[in-house]
Amino acid sequence: MKIELLNVRIQIQKNSVVVDKYGNHKNEWAPYYSCSATVSSESPKEETDAGLIVDDSKIDFTIRFCQKAAAVTSTGYRVLFRDVPYDILGVDHMNYKRKAVKLLCQKASRS
Repeated sequence: MKIELLNVRIQIQKNSVVVDKYGNHKNEWAPYYSCSATVSSESPKEETDAGLIVDDSKIDFTIRFCQKAAAVTSTGYRVLFRDVPYDILGVDHMNYKRKAVKLLCQKASRS
C-alpha cells in the first residue's frame, strides 16, 4: 500500500449503550478510532420513490491494518467522513494479508 494515497482523515465510531442519571438506556455513537484512508467512490445515486429524492451514495474507505481496524464489524460501527455519517455495509480484509482493510459504506439516513 502506498502511503501517499492515504490522503483523507476518517473517524470510526462505535455504537454503545449509555445510561443517564435517571437510569434510561440510550444508544450513542462514541469515537473509536481515527486514521488516514484512501477514498474510492461510485457515482452518487439519487433515486426517486413516490416523489422523494433518496441519496444512496456508496463509498469505499481503505485503511491500514491494525488491531483496532481488524475489530471493526458492519453491525456496531460507522464511519464519519467530513462530518457525514456512513453506515458500514461490509468489511473486506483484503485476503487476510494483514496490510489493509476496506470498509464498504453507504451514506446513513438521517432519521
